[in-house]
Amino acid sequence: MKTIKYGELESMVGKEVGVSDWIEITQERVNQFADATGDHQWIHIDRERAKKEMPTGTTIAHGFLTLSLLPMLGASIMRVEGVSRGINYGCNRVRFTNMVPTGSRVRGRQKVLAVEPKAGGKQMITEMTIEIEGQDRPACVAEAISVLYS
Repeated sequence: MKTIKYGELESMVGKEVGVSDWIEITQERVNQFADATGDHQWIHIDRERAKKEMPTGTTIAHGFLTLSLLPMLGASIMRVEGVSRGINYGCNRVRFTNMVPTGSRVRGRQKVLAVEPKAGGKQMITEMTIEIEGQDRPACVAEAISVLYS
């Protein structure tokens, strides 16, 4: 994990911060997300049907489950010293570019795109690419916006 001081955030613009550890996308995690969101589409939860009808031969994670991993993956890549709180301000752009089969592992690769003053703090825009182990095409590429306060 990379540690950066709040006053040095601007020096990270244009740089890759780092890469997280791999995490497994289990069927249990997918089922819990389905229950939490009410999205019980068969491609996520019906293993038997997925064996027959899905190109992966297995169920796949929800795109929004993949996106919801951004805070956890980002926190394992970069720590900013001197921050009293951080606010999720949203996303500029999100693309789901590949399916995430259950049982696969994913990780985040983070790059800082911009740091600007905002509402008494600093707005940081990062690009997070969620990679799938063993695949060339990532699962998701997202520009996430945070506002950090000292």
